[in-house]
Amino acid sequence: MSLMAIERTISAEAQSVSDEVQNWSLRPTTLDEFVGQRDLIERITIAIEAARGRNEPAEHILLHGPPGLGKTTLAHVIANEMGSTCYTTSGPALTRGSDLVGTLTKLAPRDVLFIDEIHRMPVAVEEYIYPAMEDFRVDVQVDSGLNARTVHIPIKPFTLIGATTRAGLITSPLRGRFGITHHLRYYEIDDLLCILRRSAALLSVTLDDAPLRDIGARSRGTPRIANRLLRRVRDFAQVRTAGRVTSKVVEDALTLEGVDRLGLDHLDRSYLKVIGTTYRGGPVGLEAIAATLGEDSGTLEDVVEPYLLQIGFLARTRRGRQLTIDGAKHVGVELSPDTDGLFFDES
Repeated sequence: MSLMAIERTISAEAQSVSDEVQNWSLRPTTLDEFVGQRDLIERITIAIEAARGRNEPAEHILLHGPPGLGKTTLAHVIANEMGSTCYTTSGPALTRGSDLVGTLTKLAPRDVLFIDEIHRMPVAVEEYIYPAMEDFRVDVQVDSGLNARTVHIPIKPFTLIGATTRAGLITSPLRGRFGITHHLRYYEIDDLLCILRRSAALLSVTLDDAPLRDIGARSRGTPRIANRLLRRVRDFAQVRTAGRVTSKVVEDALTLEGVDRLGLDHLDRSYLKVIGTTYRGGPVGLEAIAATLGEDSGTLEDVVEPYLLQIGFLARTRRGRQLTIDGAKHVGVELSPDTDGLFFDES
């Protein structure tokens, strides 16, 4: 059975509709409540205050970075601060230009249109976005051939907020039309601790900073994961310890979930062990690792590798993936210097 077929507790993606609903209940609604990303929050605060002073919509904003860091939350916070409504859609959902026209024409002044995964928006739809962003109008072609003509439909001034995990796939013309472009970074442990304190209060969970910090340390720098792990610990404590949460309870609850002290799960450890044992530490090509694990190489590259690279357990070399000394120690593998390069693979 594919490891990815099993729900990953430490996945930064929303796992289900119910998971997303629970996330919404813990999300901040104002800029004052939003924790972390301080430089971005300062830029947005200035932009919103200036826009409100001129009674105009805020500048168009492009947010890019790993999933689970608050891009969707920020869009709704900005709309709330502007006293407007946030309409949400996604790039894959906009298959035709008419899909976008219907949304744009119903926007009220200073409303926010949030497009998630904006890099997956078709080119035909993207062309409708350009005049809407610059001139607040939609150009609709009527008829075809010699009888073709373009009708200009005015729309209310609005703010477009785009979100993507693959900023490199966004076309230059689209990127250039955003007034604010910002990369969201993984959160520091102190910021995660603040987020977890607030979430614990909303969930009516009483616990000290020590167990909260333990949860934060396993959260891979991602608020969505931190809140999910907090809920799992809450449920475990309710059933096993009459609601009492200590560091030992956190350890037991998350060990049961397969999440270790650094936030690695079974798939992460399997990935590292395959390189360390089957390929003697590497370097080895991604396709070879994927074939050994029975996983899709693209999934491993997008889902597994980023965090392992971030914490220094994995190295990408010109000859392939290679296990670092720290990564080998974590999964109990001893590296042999004389086998370096034995499993060379260009893929």
